[in-house]
Amino acid sequence: MTPAIRLQATLELMHEIDRVARPADAVVSAWFRSRRHLGDKDRGQICDLLYALLRHHARLGWWLARHGRKDLPRNRLLAWMALDGGKSSGDRISGGRTPDQVRGLFSGGRFAPAVLTDHEHALLVKLQGCTIDHPAMPDEVRFECPTWAVEPLRRRFHDGFGSEMAALLTAAPLDLRVNPVKSTREVMLRALRDLGLKAEASPLAPFGIRVKERPSLASLPMLKSGEVEIQDEGSQLVALLVDARPGERVVDFCAGAGGKTLAIAAQMANKGHVIACDVSDGRLKRAAERFRRAGLHNIETRPLASEADRWVKRHKGSFDRVLVDAPCSGTGTWRRNPDARWRQQEAGLDHLLPLQARILASAARLVKPGGRLVYATCSMLPEENEAQVAAFLAAYPTFHVTPLHEAAPQLTGSAHPDHLSLTPARHDTDGFFAAVLQREAAPSSPQPSSEEP
Repeated sequence: MTPAIRLQATLELMHEIDRVARPADAVVSAWFRSRRHLGDKDRGQICDLLYALLRHHARLGWWLARHGRKDLPRNRLLAWMALDGGKSSGDRISGGRTPDQVRGLFSGGRFAPAVLTDHEHALLVKLQGCTIDHPAMPDEVRFECPTWAVEPLRRRFHDGFGSEMAALLTAAPLDLRVNPVKSTREVMLRALRDLGLKAEASPLAPFGIRVKERPSLASLPMLKSGEVEIQDEGSQLVALLVDARPGERVVDFCAGAGGKTLAIAAQMANKGHVIACDVSDGRLKRAAERFRRAGLHNIETRPLASEADRWVKRHKGSFDRVLVDAPCSGTGTWRRNPDARWRQQEAGLDHLLPLQARILASAARLVKPGGRLVYATCSMLPEENEAQVAAFLAAYPTFHVTPLHEAAPQLTGSAHPDHLSLTPARHDTDGFFAAVLQREAAPSSPQPSSEEP
């Protein structure tokens, strides 16, 4: 593909993402599936440009508004190409281009973008020599942070707000988790390096591998064989906190696509029983295919009508470990899913916060005396994390927090004393929160006296 054709492909994807109410990664995946003729290099460069545009969404919109232009995909792309600040290595379309250079790419040729209008050319002239950032930009624009999230994140990070927001604007790494049922980290590291990839062991997750580049996933045979799964190191650590043992009974209450379920079942060496629950039957069915590919046979899927499904009441106090990876604002995943920050609205928290509380309370009923409940989110907002745990403990005094140095000694230094708290700037992971909540053991039955009453 020529650079002009890749520009047109990117424009098509931008229009599709704006049109449908679906995450960008799902839209991109479906778009490429319908165009299997595209090579890995073209796919990579289209994705690079697309995600650069998504990561600069607010700033591009600010520049367009400043010059009285509509915030449309084509205008966003033109502004990106003109503004100096989008430079990169390789053949990806970068910023700081002259109007004539842009005109050469918008040629109107076959599969190329339509010819520039005089109005568009005038915009390029106005933006020439400008950088993507501007002193007049408010913080929420410069840091690509929705207005509703600025104050909660400032309260969370204080003086570190700027560095954390800057980290969220970088591209997320490719993290893999080795499936110990099928292989070892050492074997997979050698296999990845034999493919010419720069791979290294993750610093915290015992089965994690970080790949330094963005290879085509289709070129990784270990993904197809189930020897590795794609999973952010932070997500791997949340599953680690469950500390599931072979032979135990475990519930992943909000299993979704099953990433943490896979890690938990592998911890158990295919022994015991893991139940993956979710309100989306479709997601569970897709997860079941991942379970089969991974060679894990100790997992059962259980669709729920809601967090208060009758199944919960029937299995009260039946499980050793319960994970609640609660639905949340997803602020911790913004560098991986840059479009997500603009889909979530402040009103969404009004729905999410009571939903999280109901889910946590319902899942707690499944924990047997002496069992472990892990509450986790991929959010960095205190309202969804520490505040939820505090409210739960106040309402359910039979549970208490297990400090991290007891629950996971290997994570000392990577977290708050009482809970796991990971951020992109400090740990180079997605933003994750997790608290380990222990239920009190049942009181011992009184021993019968050896003497006659």
